Amino acid sequence: MPENPIFDNTEIAFKLKSDAQLERAYFLFKMISKEPLVKIGTTVTKFALNVNLPVEGLIRSTVFDHFCGGVNEDDCMPVVDNLKNARVYSVLDYSVEGKEEESQFDSTLVKVMELTHFAEEKDAMPFSVFKPTGFGRFEIWRKITENEPLSEIEQMEWERIVGRYEKICDLALQCDIALLIDGEETWMQDAADDLCEQMMEKYNKEKPIVFNTLQCYRWDRLDYLKKAHARAKEKGYKLGFKVVRGAYMEKENERAEERGYPTPICANKQATDDSFNDVMRYIFDHLDDISLFLGTHNEESSYLAMALMEEKGLSKDDPRVWFGQLYGMSDHISYNLADAGYNVAKYIPFGPVKDVMPYLIRRAEENTSVAGQTSRELDLLKREKERRDI
Repeated sequence: MPENPIFDNTEIAFKLKSDAQLERAYFLFKMISKEPLVKIGTTVTKFALNVNLPVEGLIRSTVFDHFCGGVNEDDCMPVVDNLKNARVYSVLDYSVEGKEEESQFDSTLVKVMELTHFAEEKDAMPFSVFKPTGFGRFEIWRKITENEPLSEIEQMEWERIVGRYEKICDLALQCDIALLIDGEETWMQDAADDLCEQMMEKYNKEKPIVFNTLQCYRWDRLDYLKKAHARAKEKGYKLGFKVVRGAYMEKENERAEERGYPTPICANKQATDDSFNDVMRYIFDHLDDISLFLGTHNEESSYLAMALMEEKGLSKDDPRVWFGQLYGMSDHISYNLADAGYNVAKYIPFGPVKDVMPYLIRRAEENTSVAGQTSRELDLLKREKERRDI
């Protein structure tokens, strides 16, 4: 912790929030801090949406508007413009999950291409983003990862997935927009990593356009990074990585136990923190070859990144280093970093309320499981309420 901890400044952290928005945020995090309420709330919400009860308005005015930018990209523009005024950039994330049909994958590709064109026109949006399973069935990714043979029809499906990747990577290069590809479960990720590396080899000749994601709650990610770096140096292309802790821990541990293989997840929180920080240090040591998008809500890792940048004589706005947080969370990190002159982007999920609910439910459950983070958000919101005397 530095002598002058900038993340304690609540006036900067919440400067974009009206008194009413501050009260709503405090109420939401208060609710999320109570695990039984989250479980009941998510069950009731799923049921209400499935039977078409008129609850979208209520969801929209509470949890949706706090964690999402809107139902479409135009809806998000006031949020994007507002953030840009605070020197915070935006990553519009079309957060529709769990699709299975080829037509749905094609429409997701069209949407991501539209967003990439959209980003080209807005200097507030230097990134585009998608999930591998947004472009193809999870089962295809799993089969390739686990070396199971594909049927003729599945092979054609895979070729269409590769074609979608080619189209979006080619467009990102034309538009000069960095493309962040999210990480998913380990039992599909090898196939996603391999395909992403193929795209990097083709499109990252001059600078990183295609970014893969390293989920550092996996204990093998530093080793993977070093090997990917060696391959890139040998073949003459640049790497880009979004570095995060990870989002599927319970699912990963449960599957490993059920199937009797060693868990791919670090033994405890300290091991995860060490893994994350080691990966980050390695990239800072090789910034000429690897660009970094640091996706973290962890204050200690953020302070460490700041210290490493200072130690290496990097300018705060070095284009190879970005910090990122999710919209509606960790504003004390995002806005204070941006105010200090660092490159900061908020991931802004959007989409139809019903389609985005799986994302929102995951957010609520993650916040409940990371008790320290929720209590920190509550403490900062309370302090800002007191500072404003509301």
